[in-house]
Amino acid sequence: MRVFVTHNPEDLDAYYGRALADLRAVPGVEIVLNPYGREIAGSGELIEAAAGCQVIVAHRSTGGPAEVFAAPECDGLLAFLRCAVDISTIDVGAASAAGVLVARAGKAFVPSTAELALGLLLAVARNIGLSTAEYHGSIEPPQRPGRQLRDQTAAVLGYGAIGSYLCDLLTAMGMTVLVHEPDPGVATPGTVSRCSFDEALAAADVVFPLAQATAETENLIDADALALMKRGAVLINVSRGELLDEAAVAAALDSGQLGGLGLDVGRAADQRPSMMLASRPDVVATPHLGGLTPENADEQARSSVEQIQAMMAGTLPPRAVNPDSATRLASYWEANR
Repeated sequence: MRVFVTHNPEDLDAYYGRALADLRAVPGVEIVLNPYGREIAGSGELIEAAAGCQVIVAHRSTGGPAEVFAAPECDGLLAFLRCAVDISTIDVGAASAAGVLVARAGKAFVPSTAELALGLLLAVARNIGLSTAEYHGSIEPPQRPGRQLRDQTAAVLGYGAIGSYLCDLLTAMGMTVLVHEPDPGVATPGTVSRCSFDEALAAADVVFPLAQATAETENLIDADALALMKRGAVLINVSRGELLDEAAVAAALDSGQLGGLGLDVGRAADQRPSMMLASRPDVVATPHLGGLTPENADEQARSSVEQIQAMMAGTLPPRAVNPDSATRLASYWEANR
């Protein structure tokens, strides 16, 4: 079984390097690495590099468009394994129509991402980034006043895995936590107060948009949403870049309506923060590091090893998205009995 790993050298080292030995140890597996020395640019390069491979192990930046599953060069492709939870850039319908299995990683990123959100909040609230940058430039920074977070109000927009974990951290710090979760089927504990979107924004000193990226949540934080916030409120985004109307956010920073911004994601390549916002002195930004801890990176990388081991053993891998459509894998098992 030939397995193509799409990660560029930087991401291979950071996200997959320690799992590579485990993958090499799987009997019958031949590994093919990204030949370009950079991120794969489009479906043409992916088809070329994965030609003749039975499995694609995809970094989050590598999409799975329909043309990959339809390409004659990939007619032996059995599975497309994403080393992340988000599969929004994989055309699951096209994969299913071609008989290709799609599978994802587990949610190992939750503690790491929630902790980074808290770190960004602390950095913004206490001017840590700006003071550090001035010291690095041999400038004595002034003693800028910060804001104490205890007894302030946080609005968490989305009570999913990260949102619920983050709420616990914020509550432990002594913050009042408001949650906007539009799904009535999602229960929230008594330690938080559930309210409408507008109510959460109006009452919050800090806002964490943690909604899923969909057509409905595109530009969730736009000029109207920003106008609802308290003047001087802080915005922290560790979820998806599409949730912010970046021009509106920049204007709110310029006017003082927004008192600070922390970003781990944005609309640049690989969901990294846009330089337009990240380069500002009133912004603290990190280059999409939410899940970049050994604990998370290793677990998500090894999820693909576990999935390949399962396929080699003739069983459906865990976290399969379209198991009923994996006809190519079934034929492979039948031919290799």
